[in-house]
Amino acid sequence: MLKNVHFLNAMNVIILSLAVSDLMIATCGSAIVTITNYQGSFFLGNAFCVFQGFAVNYFGLVSLCTLTLLAYERYNVVCKPMAGFKLNVHRSCQGLLFVWLYCLFWSVAPLLGWSSYGPEGVQTSCSLGWEERSWNNYSYLIFYTLMCFILPTAVIVYCYSNVLVSIKKINKSIELQGGKNSLEDNEHAVRMVLAMIIAFFICWLPYTAISVVVVVDPEIYISPLVATMPMYFAKTSPVYNPIIYFLTNKRFRESSLEILSCGRYIPRLTGGLMMCSVQRSQSRINPV
Repeated sequence: MLKNVHFLNAMNVIILSLAVSDLMIATCGSAIVTITNYQGSFFLGNAFCVFQGFAVNYFGLVSLCTLTLLAYERYNVVCKPMAGFKLNVHRSCQGLLFVWLYCLFWSVAPLLGWSSYGPEGVQTSCSLGWEERSWNNYSYLIFYTLMCFILPTAVIVYCYSNVLVSIKKINKSIELQGGKNSLEDNEHAVRMVLAMIIAFFICWLPYTAISVVVVVDPEIYISPLVATMPMYFAKTSPVYNPIIYFLTNKRFRESSLEILSCGRYIPRLTGGLMMCSVQRSQSRINPV
């Protein structure tokens, strides 16, 4: 995006934020857990344990709320194309600032005494202390689930249900007006964002489910292995978004291959233009 100005739009600014939060989950979560699992215990100390729990919680929340903002962006483009409110780059940045501050509040709360962070499961990783049996912890988990999972999920469901209905309604009319390419671009973007949302929920839903079960039935026994697996699964979430974006966004794929090959790879469009230029030059030098 920084190298190619044509990537700078409201949707891609939001995706850039998502990429940053995913990268931080991978760095603070997956990488550290790999090392501690190799050692067989969380040997980095309590302070680092609290930091890891905070970081994974914070950046995981940022990813979910960013996906919510992305769903609203698609809703705004597809369902309200003629409305006065346009989600441009500036407004996207304002929305992202709110997202990061909102998630920071819910992530800092356990550091200030409302719930806590600590080792979980087989004691090789750290997260919210959902295993702690206290009303202080239960109250946090209840509000956390409502405000940081159910609310964003409800917004996503509302936005995408309206988007899918709108696309069905306007499909034929847009084709008749000669706007087929625009509709196809919108449908393509909708499918890409929907794939990202589904991948995120597949990764984080088991972890959320265990937290809810503990609140509903405080006396339930959950074995360390069962308690650990959902969090490990959640830490794989950063893997899927880059793959989805790479496979579904042609311009991003072409630009990525060009950068990774240090300029040796020529995008198809650019290559076609170069061939035309070469042919024109040759025709000028050797006129028929």
